[in-house]
Order: sequence, then C-alpha cells, then structure tokens
Amino acid sequence: MTAAARSTLVQVNRRIVTLLAALAPIVVLGVLGTVITVPYVALGPGPTFNTLGEVDGEEVVAIEGAEVDDTTGHLNMTTVAVRDNLNVFEAFGLWASGRQGIVPREEVYPPDKSKDEVKQENDADFQQSENSAELAALHFLDKPVALEIAKVGEDGPSRDILKQGDRLVSVAGTPVSTVGDVQQAVADTAPQTEVPVVVVRDGVETSVPVVLGARPDDGSKGYLGITPEESPDVPFTVDFNLADVGGPSAGLMFALALIDKLSPGELNGGKFVAGTGTIDSDGDVGPIGGIKYKLIAASEAGAETFLVPAMNCDEARQGAPDGLRLVKVENLDGAVDALAGVNSGADAPHC
Repeated sequence: MTAAARSTLVQVNRRIVTLLAALAPIVVLGVLGTVITVPYVALGPGPTFNTLGEVDGEEVVAIEGAEVDDTTGHLNMTTVAVRDNLNVFEAFGLWASGRQGIVPREEVYPPDKSKDEVKQENDADFQQSENSAELAALHFLDKPVALEIAKVGEDGPSRDILKQGDRLVSVAGTPVSTVGDVQQAVADTAPQTEVPVVVVRDGVETSVPVVLGARPDDGSKGYLGITPEESPDVPFTVDFNLADVGGPSAGLMFALALIDKLSPGELNGGKFVAGTGTIDSDGDVGPIGGIKYKLIAASEAGAETFLVPAMNCDEARQGAPDGLRLVKVENLDGAVDALAGVNSGADAPHC
C-alpha cells in the first residue's frame, strides 16, 4: 500500500470514528426514550355513549315493567381517556398533538393507592351516579320514592326515638321526599328545639317528637342524628348497562335519558345532544374534570349541543370546538327547560 493510500485510509477511519462518536449519544437517547417511562399520564377525548341507544346489544338505559316512549337522536354521555406508562417520545408526541394533556401521574393515581383501588373507587362513583340519576329522574317525573332511615346515630338525639326502616313523611312540619329535604328542614332550627317527625312504622303513620342536637360541624344548627336513604318505589326496574366506565360524571345524561324514555316527546328534538355532569337525588348538577377533552369527543362524534355544568363554563368556553353550542346547566329542571328552548329556537342559558 502506498503512503498516499495509507493516509487516505487513516482519514476515512478518523471520519468514521468521529461520526460514530457523534451518533452514539443520539442512539443512546433514542433507546432510553423508548424504554424509560415518565411520571405523567395523558388525558384525552374518550368514547361517548348514547344513553338512548344500545351497547353490545343491550340498551344503555333499560326499563322493564313500564311503557317506554319512542326516542330518536342522541343524549350522549362523554368520557376522558387516560394513557399510562408513557415513554418520553410518547409523552412528547401526545402533548404536541394538541388533543391530549399531560398531567402528573399522581393526580390520577395517588401514590398511596393501587390501580385496582382507584378503579374500585371509580366504579363505586359510577354506581352512585346511576342511583342518583334514577332518583333525580323519578322526582322530576313525580314518581314515588321511598325515604327511609338507614341508620340512627348511637349517640345522636334520635336514639331510641326513631328506628332504622322508619319511612319519613315530614320533619318539623315540612313534607320530605329527598335527603336534601331532611337536611333543609332542620337547617335553620336551633339545637335543643323540639320538632315533630312524622314516620310510617309497621304500616302506621305516627308523629314522634325529637329534641334536636347540635351539629358537630356547626354548633349553632340543629340535627337529627339520622342517615336517611332514598330508594325507588315504583312498579318497574331500571338497569344501566355500561361496563368499563368509571366516575360520577354520567349522572346528568342518565337522568335525562330516563326522563326522555318515561315521558312523551323528545327532550333532544331528535338531534344530537351530548353532555356531562354529576347529579344528586335533588337534581342538582355538579362540576366534572376533563371538560376540554369531553367537548372534543362530543364534537368529533357529531354533537351539535353540549350540556355543561355551570361551574365548568369558564373552562368550557376556552376549549370549545367551533360549531358546538354550549348550554349551561345548574340542575335537572334547568337542563330540561334549556333543551326545550334549544328545540323551539328560543334562548337557552349558555356559557
């Protein structure tokens, strides 16, 4: 080999070494980026479900034993999808998409709880949302609901006076049909005040006097020391058939679906309405998380109108897709009225 050839070979080898040295960190970073997970999860649009329709051959809201009105269109509940165990590249790519949000993992999966424990809590919240939705709808439709005493406090003012299983009729002269009614009936009554409590016990209606105690959290207000519980008292059954969905935010849409099926006419006017919101048995609608992603999911599914809990309105306005009407909702009565306004072309509360 000539001297010139050897010199050329040395130069080529040096270039290869330099190139490999430059590429090595990139290769290492590339490998690490695909195998190392980050302490974040991605939140994004999840599936939506028409509460008036079917999933896997079963009605989402099934009613047995009562005449069901025909319904068309959509009343879609919305969800948020959660992606866990993200590597660096996945987290960055999802964030850059604009459809996903990246949040610390502990916000979704607290470090003191396992994934199974979080799922169990979400499942329990979902079950409660179903129960509350049914009760709220029955109250709206003036269907009978039983309000019974589930527990009497061992050291409370009603001990040995009221009994578990007593059906509550009125408290302090005020008829009661919801848990909230019981709380409100004594909310402004001072401790040590005697109030009549009318109950049905063993099939007999009777009035018993109870001297109110002082509420542990506010000594200026009286309380009965009982845990009232509502249950449907109707000759039909309601089943909610959605699996692998958790959390409390489906309550509003479940309640609307029940009302739509058990009353004449169509709440949605046959159109595509979506929404979200917790609900209690009194029909009050509460805020939820992930409204931005639920709006995207609803819009992509074809929704024209979205029912927004009043306390989520500010956030909803900032992330609303074009063409999606935002209707502000504070309670079940307001939601029904707002939909009637939308269908008739009248003004409806908006965010």
